Amino acid sequence: MKKYIIWGVSLLFATLTYAQDIENHLEKKDTINLNEIMVVGRHKLSNYRQEKTLSSIDDFLEKSNKITMIKRGNYAWEASLNNMNSNRLSITIDGMQIFGACTDKMDPITSYVDVSNLEKVSVGSGQEGTEHGHCVGGGIDLQLPQATFGVSGLKTSMDVGYETNGNYKTTGLDMEYSNHKFYLNADGIYRKSDNYKAGGNKEVLYSQFEKYNISLQSGYKLSEHESLDANVIYDKATNIGYPALPMDVSLAEALITSFTHNYANDSTFIKSLETKIYFNTITHIMDDSKRPIVPIRMDMPGWSDTYGFYSKASIKKNKHDVIFNFNGFYNRSLAEMTMYPNDTNQPDMFMYTWPDIRTLYTGVYAKDSYRFNENETLSTSLRFGFHKNRIAKKTGLESLQIFYPEIDASKSRFLTSMSSNYEIKKHRFDVTFGLGYGERAPTVSEGYGFFLFNSFDNYDYIGNPTLKNEKAIEANLKTNYHFKKFHVGIESSYFHIMDYIIGEIDATLSPMTIGANGVQVYTHLNNATIFDVYLNSSYQLSKTFSVNATVGYNYGKGSNKELLPLIKPFSYLAEINYNTSSFNAAIQLEGNGNQSKYSRFYGEDETPQYAVLNLNLGNIFYINHHKTVLKYGIENIFDTNYSTYADWNNIPRQGRNLYINLSFVWQ
Repeated sequence: MKKYIIWGVSLLFATLTYAQDIENHLEKKDTINLNEIMVVGRHKLSNYRQEKTLSSIDDFLEKSNKITMIKRGNYAWEASLNNMNSNRLSITIDGMQIFGACTDKMDPITSYVDVSNLEKVSVGSGQEGTEHGHCVGGGIDLQLPQATFGVSGLKTSMDVGYETNGNYKTTGLDMEYSNHKFYLNADGIYRKSDNYKAGGNKEVLYSQFEKYNISLQSGYKLSEHESLDANVIYDKATNIGYPALPMDVSLAEALITSFTHNYANDSTFIKSLETKIYFNTITHIMDDSKRPIVPIRMDMPGWSDTYGFYSKASIKKNKHDVIFNFNGFYNRSLAEMTMYPNDTNQPDMFMYTWPDIRTLYTGVYAKDSYRFNENETLSTSLRFGFHKNRIAKKTGLESLQIFYPEIDASKSRFLTSMSSNYEIKKHRFDVTFGLGYGERAPTVSEGYGFFLFNSFDNYDYIGNPTLKNEKAIEANLKTNYHFKKFHVGIESSYFHIMDYIIGEIDATLSPMTIGANGVQVYTHLNNATIFDVYLNSSYQLSKTFSVNATVGYNYGKGSNKELLPLIKPFSYLAEINYNTSSFNAAIQLEGNGNQSKYSRFYGEDETPQYAVLNLNLGNIFYINHHKTVLKYGIENIFDTNYSTYADWNNIPRQGRNLYINLSFVWQ
């Protein structure tokens, strides 16, 4: 009976989407655009489709059509945009380049911030996402709050949350003081979860984690048009289990700092100028000490340090709106592995998995939006960059020269990106069409990794310093039609990627990892094609009721005629909303079709279809004139046991989960 109910609701809303008029939210100022900008500050308490005020950044990102989070556990999910993983993306924090310190991608950049210290997330598809760096799939920028000078005095707020599945506890505290010349904001958040349970009350071992995040932001106003800002974020996670991987993490720690000078003056040629210098350092330690049986014990620490800057100017002249961004960074990535044989008479084995790679980059970005009239705009962007890698460890260079005898310690590249978008806006419809070309350099793992084990396909991987730049041509189309209470839209993108970087089996090499199927060396396919299309619409039944849904289709294939891995199957989401000034409720159905087009060639297996039903509720009320927000609900009501195509090694997702979040605001 449950199955028929789910599919009945699915068919009812198959042609609708989750785009909703912001006037029906509890607070009009809190908006979420699932394709471009997502407001995620945890005190903006009525974000659309935001069930929990204390959701993680990963939960927020997964609300977007084009973003999927690749899950290796209950913590630190890897963002995938346009069916391309983080290798092909530019992911930054407030424009700052940050690189994870884990060779197994157990510490994506998004894991080192929290909703407590972010204001919004900007998502740029394809070459629209190159403002802060080169990419093929797109860019994600996790943006810090803007300066808040004023006479508000002291504001404080506190959040507490609890979830039954995994005994998950969250606590957050925020304090802010501001006047005309100075502001100071301090906040912190703490999260702790035990092992969660999949559908059917089945415990998922090694899925626990504990984390806290503290941030401090301050600013001083030098004059009416100039100010200085300083930011510090400290993030530390411990005892992190990864059920899909053979190892866990004992420590993931980051210190992120920046100092910014801001200038803004609407009466001058340069309307604004923002110059930032920054430094961040990451330490990541993998270990298997809590796994009862392993073929061989290993310690795998990694470190990443980045120094950088950018200077961004905006200019408005006649019908032109221009942005310039000159930026650069220097990164050091080092990772090592020590293996301890079970036979104590055998010596320990040591090697560098990232042999101290130094990366230097500098580039310039320019974008001009030219408005022909109030209805038509043409936007064109360019980015040029110089990229240089150097192997600092002599032993690392010598190890790679076993496979590539002719390589030098350093390699330089020039990178180019360009795009153009034409937009028409009318009263009842809008259309945007775009073309782009972009390049990216191989990542540290793709270029210089040394026997990196991939549990997805069970192969060791070796980098290739001779790889060419990966290049992509893209086309995208987005159109929306509005008629009274009905809205419908289609968005689609197509990528033709040349010199597509992927692993290829080398039968002449023996694996380092016990039990591995063999060794793959990073190489190129001549090309690969990735396509997606989404149909979105909504209907406002009344002032309080609305229905929304989306359906999507994705496809990816290489020039070797093999399907690409981790391509999203047919997906859908439907939702009924009820909203008043003090209460909201939503019932949501989300799911994927059967993943019939999976890539057995790259280690994938078939993922069955699934559908999950959620109920979310919220109240706003006042205690002694102080605002209080209560959010509560049930996720996975029917306790479905399921995995998605993006769950590493088919680890099951959470079963039934009851949650409650309570937020207090004093001002």
